[in-house]
Amino acid sequence: MTFSDAISESRAAPRLRRATMTDADKREAKIGLAFVSPWLIGFLIFYAVPMVASFVFSLLDYNLATPEDASLIGLANWQRLLFDDPNVWQGLWVTTKFALISLPISLASAFFLAVLLNSTNLIGRNLFRTLFFAPSLVPFVASVLIWGQVLNPNTGWVNRIIEWFGINAVGLDGIRWLDTPSLIPFTFTVIGIWGIGNAILITLAGLQGIPTALEEAAQIDGAGYWRRLWTISVPMVTPVIFYNLVLGAVGLLQYFLQPFVLNGTSGYPEGATNFFMIYFYKQAFDFASMGYGAALAWFIFFFGLAITIILFGTQKYWVYYAAE
Repeated sequence: MTFSDAISESRAAPRLRRATMTDADKREAKIGLAFVSPWLIGFLIFYAVPMVASFVFSLLDYNLATPEDASLIGLANWQRLLFDDPNVWQGLWVTTKFALISLPISLASAFFLAVLLNSTNLIGRNLFRTLFFAPSLVPFVASVLIWGQVLNPNTGWVNRIIEWFGINAVGLDGIRWLDTPSLIPFTFTVIGIWGIGNAILITLAGLQGIPTALEEAAQIDGAGYWRRLWTISVPMVTPVIFYNLVLGAVGLLQYFLQPFVLNGTSGYPEGATNFFMIYFYKQAFDFASMGYGAALAWFIFFFGLAITIILFGTQKYWVYYAAE
């Protein structure tokens, strides 16, 4: 066959027609749309429309106390938060510093507790799994208030237990967990670990998904427990660790409830609790500056998006997927 014959055959070949939907297909599509429409309507009302509205607010000089005086100011709010407001960068630094301390400790705690709960040598491990997960079911405000009493320098049982070891921990000269700037990151990290039940559960599921053949082969080759843990268990659950890492990083950028409940919005002590979201709350609700607050919200959104993109860019260097 010559080249010209091939061209003529290709021209003569019938074109593929786009598949048309039958009446049954259309009816099925309408039924499916009807089932998902409550979610779509909820998404539009509670997510899409507020997001668009908040972006519009970020371009306005809009105060809730005097909404009639709202005026378009363009990017003035953005210029203020980027170049003229040092409190923004202080709040971002406090949040980032706390995340760098809290996130590794939380991830490591979730992993090693999951390893412990996955051990066949642990007596009553089903009971312990329930006990470790149960605190995450307690409303977080309630658990934070309980921790506030537990860490009370005068009546809290933490200081009283420390007192048993001969350390002066109770009273005016005792350990003040929520009043000492250097102790704030550690204190809030411990409170946060109280609620890592979900991370433990997900990591435990990842550990149970590791093929037993890998463990058995390594054991036959003479690999000890810690060698198998480091060379098999850790690489196989890196997707789960990565998942917890991304969720934890995004969650810590929105860190608000613990400092708000325990220390309010003053940043006490000495600005140690002046997290970014605390500053956002003060601007948007204490000062009713909704325009500037909306700009702050979009700023932390873009910052979190950048962090997420960076994390996803690093996963090819350390996250192992079995299908690869």
